[in-house]
Amino acid sequence: MRHLIELSMLSIFVLAPGGAPAQVPAPVSPKPGQILISGTVPDEASKAAMLARLRELYGADRVVDQIAIGNVSLPPNWSGYVQKLIGPDLKLISKGQLKIDGNNVSVRGEVANEAQRQQVASDFATSLNPTYTVNNGLRVSAAEQNLLDATLARRIIEFESGKAALTPSGKAILDEMAAALQKLRDKKVEVIGHTDNVGLRESNLALSQARAEAVRQYLAEKGINPDMVSVSGQGPDRPVADNASADGRAHNRRIEFRIAQ
Repeated sequence: MRHLIELSMLSIFVLAPGGAPAQVPAPVSPKPGQILISGTVPDEASKAAMLARLRELYGADRVVDQIAIGNVSLPPNWSGYVQKLIGPDLKLISKGQLKIDGNNVSVRGEVANEAQRQQVASDFATSLNPTYTVNNGLRVSAAEQNLLDATLARRIIEFESGKAALTPSGKAILDEMAAALQKLRDKKVEVIGHTDNVGLRESNLALSQARAEAVRQYLAEKGINPDMVSVSGQGPDRPVADNASADGRAHNRRIEFRIAQ
C-alpha cells in the first residue's frame, strides 16, 4: 500500500488494494500559490478533516480540492498521522513534496536556512511513531537568500539612538537593498528587527518592531510593494554576539532580511 503526499502544490495520492490506482479526478494545473490536494480516501470524514486542516493552515481560497471517495484500505491511524504532518512546518517549504510511502516519509523542497531544514525533519519524526522513518531531502534556498546576504554584507542599518528614524548611512544601505529586492520580483521577504539586551525587554520588542516597520516604509518609497514585505520585531531574543561587550551589542542591534515561505 503506497500513500503519496505532494505539497506546494500539495496533493495526496493513494493506491487502491492490489496496487491498482484509485480513481481520482482529472488533474488540474494550480495557479501560483495554490495548494492542490488530490487522491482517494475511504470516507467523507477523512476528506473533511484533511481539507479543514489545509484550509486552516493556508486559507480556504488557496486549497484546490481534488479528493475522491473510494474503496481504499489504509494503515492504522494513517489519517491521524497525516493530520499531524499537515502543520505549520509545511509553510516553511516551497517548491516541495512530502511523500508517505508505507512507514517511510520523505520530504523535499526549499527552506530559508539550515535551521529550518533540520527543524522540519525533526518535527516530522517526533510527530510519528517509531515505526516511521523520515528522509530529509530539503535544501536551503540559496540563490535568493544569498543575494540579500551579499547586498547587506554584514553591515548594520543604523537608526538614531533609541528611535525608529533611519540615519543617512542606514538609508544608503537600504537603497542597495531596494535594488536587490527588485530582482526578486514576486518573492516575499521578511524584515526582522533586533536589539541588544540593554533596557526593558518590552521596550526593545516595541523598538525592534518599529524599526522593521520604518524599513518597510522606506523600501515602499523606493518602489518595493509593501504587500511583499512582512515585518517582525524580535527585540533582544535572538542575539548573534555577546551582549557583554559594546561591539557585541552593536552587532545585535540589526535588521535582518529573510526570504519568506
